[in-house]
Amino acid sequence: MRRMIPSLQSLICFESAAKHKSYTYAAQELCITQSAVSRQIQQLEEFLSLALFHRTRHGVELTLAGEQYFKSIKSSLLNIEQSTIDLMSHKGLGGTLKLGVVPTFATRWLLPRLYRFNQIYPEITVHLETSTKPFLFSEHIFDAAIYAGTPAQVENWAGAKVQFLMQEDVVPVCSKQLIQKYCPEVQLEQIQDIDLSAEQLSRLPLLQQTTRPYIWKEWFHTAGYDHPYATEGQRHELFSMLAVAATHHLGVALIPQMLLEKELNSGDLVIASKLKLMGSRSYYFVYSEQQNSALILKFIEWLEHETQIYQNKNTNCAVQPDTAAT
Repeated sequence: MRRMIPSLQSLICFESAAKHKSYTYAAQELCITQSAVSRQIQQLEEFLSLALFHRTRHGVELTLAGEQYFKSIKSSLLNIEQSTIDLMSHKGLGGTLKLGVVPTFATRWLLPRLYRFNQIYPEITVHLETSTKPFLFSEHIFDAAIYAGTPAQVENWAGAKVQFLMQEDVVPVCSKQLIQKYCPEVQLEQIQDIDLSAEQLSRLPLLQQTTRPYIWKEWFHTAGYDHPYATEGQRHELFSMLAVAATHHLGVALIPQMLLEKELNSGDLVIASKLKLMGSRSYYFVYSEQQNSALILKFIEWLEHETQIYQNKNTNCAVQPDTAAT
């Protein structure tokens, strides 16, 4: 049975003309004549029995059907091109894994460790792009994703397999200078011994995360302290932005400890209290239930090993429950 797929050349000409809204620019981009572009698009319209363009005084405009078709095929053509480039670069060995990753986790936890995966599997190339929301794997945006969310969110991710990685526990962090300014009675000789009370911490300016506006309120609730201004303070969207603000003495922030290894090791930030919030969010590796790729299985195995190493290093840290962190 013949597949209902038009010629690749006609699709390439259509995609270029739709993108530029011009047969002339499409011809220049593809290094062919304008009449060749026109002929290919005419053949495509005959194949579809639909008009994809209508002419205007300034060139061509997509019809409604053309708009829908352009949106549908451009990602497919891009995937074909990228798969071809990947195959040629790997000479048929290994492959490429496209991952959607939450931004701060990617830059602060995954990337510093990714070289170890490259040492084990030099034939596999990992492409990272930021992604903060669930998506449909049928859209072929990513092969897999590392997602931060609640169990309910990942359970409702359509067509996905989910692998738990680690829970997100947050700690209050700030600079030593900030503690010295607002709590001069605290001795800072031994950084690991710093353990401000909730009352002491309430003297410091709070840094808030835009998407989790009640997290400080929950921390003080867990500590048994009523802070009347727990939702006030500078707001920043990303944990990485909060970390920079805290490093520059702007306030104290609640950030997952796993994302602060560099600042804590250098002393730019210190953990201001040993009271943690074990939040409702966790990190998950998510991939299509239709996907049985050996590349994905290798990456999952390596990722589980890395998370186990990290957790073993931090098992001596005290943990407090979080009743309803948002």
